[in-house]
This record gives sequence, structure tokens and C-alpha cells, in this order.
Amino acid sequence: MKNNYSLLIALLFTVLLSPNVSSAQDSNPIRLGIKAGVNFSNLYAKNADKTTMLTGFNAGFFAKLPVSNYFAVQPELYFTTKGAEIKYDNAFATGTASFHLNYIELPLMFVGNLTKNFNVHAGPYVAFLIHGKVKNESNVDLFDFEDNIDTKDYNTLDAGLAIGAGIDMKAVSIGLRYIHGLTNVGKERSFLGTTYTYPDATNGVINLYITLALN
Repeated sequence: MKNNYSLLIALLFTVLLSPNVSSAQDSNPIRLGIKAGVNFSNLYAKNADKTTMLTGFNAGFFAKLPVSNYFAVQPELYFTTKGAEIKYDNAFATGTASFHLNYIELPLMFVGNLTKNFNVHAGPYVAFLIHGKVKNESNVDLFDFEDNIDTKDYNTLDAGLAIGAGIDMKAVSIGLRYIHGLTNVGKERSFLGTTYTYPDATNGVINLYITLALN
């Protein structure tokens, strides 16, 4: 796995430092800016009877690095909210749990400019859980609570894929993106000799955003 990451990084630097990139940057300079948007997040839970979307937001920074007139690499860094409301029914209890999870997210988007004003983009992301809250209402009083989460009980790292499209209007762009997590939000836990994962779910976010280039 480490060798694959090393090859990917080496390839990225080779592309960015090539003569074609330099000429592309002459006509399409590097763009640095800010971005913000509204999130519609959900958790894809294996043992949930029903999940409901939560509305949140993201805000941060981006850099658009042109490789050619038709292709660019766009790393981003922003704060983002995720989570959902989950109805469950298992061997221990039935009830509803709502998760509000806050991450610092780092996507690496590969952008294809289909026209002067329209692009499609896709790429991987990693995110780091920094804070969150959970509320649980159950038919077993022992499981009723509302509190800040202990991030040690959850997977700190979230990783997955993102895909979307955007409309570019000089310094301003608007876009729509879907972000799909591939790692489990919860960790394995033990209760009365039984091992289970809580929450046994992955993140999913629909994001409507706007960006503003500062140069």
C-alpha cells in the first residue's frame, strides 16, 4: 500500500513539474480561494431500519492547479459536518440515535473542463473526526443519553470518493458534489460478551457549494 502511495505522489509531481504544466499555468494561472456550502448528510447503516438526512455545512480553502487547458488538479481543505438519524432494532434494544459528526476534510479532485464554464470532477478524500454529539432514545433506559462523543470510540479517519460537477463564472464557481465514505464510522465494542460495531455505518454527503477565487 505504501509503495502505491509513493508511486501516486511521484506521478503527481512529475505531471505538475512537466513543461506542459508550465505552459498551461501561463495561460491558466493557479487559482487560490475559499469555498463554502450546505451539506445533506446521511449514514449508510447495515442494521438500521431507517436513516434520515441531517442538514449541515462546510467551509474552507481550495487551490486549482492547471495541468492543461482541459484538466486541473484541485486539492481542498475544509471543515465539514456529517451524520444522520438512525432507527435501529437489534438484540439489545430498539430506538433512535442521531449522530452529528464534525470533520476536517482533505479531498484531491481531478477536474475536467468540458467547456469554458462547465467542469466535472472526481477524486479521493480523507477526513479526520475532531468533534461530535450523539443522542440516543431507546426502549432500554440504560441506553438513553445525550452527550459529546468520545472520538476514541469512533474511527478518527474517514476516507472515500467524491464526484461532482461545477459551473465556472470568472472568479466564482458553484457546484454539486456527492461524497461517499468507504470506512466504517464506528469501532467494534463489547457488551455482555458480545462484540458489535456502533454505529455500523459509512458516511454519505450531498454538498451544494460556492467557491470564490482570491487571485
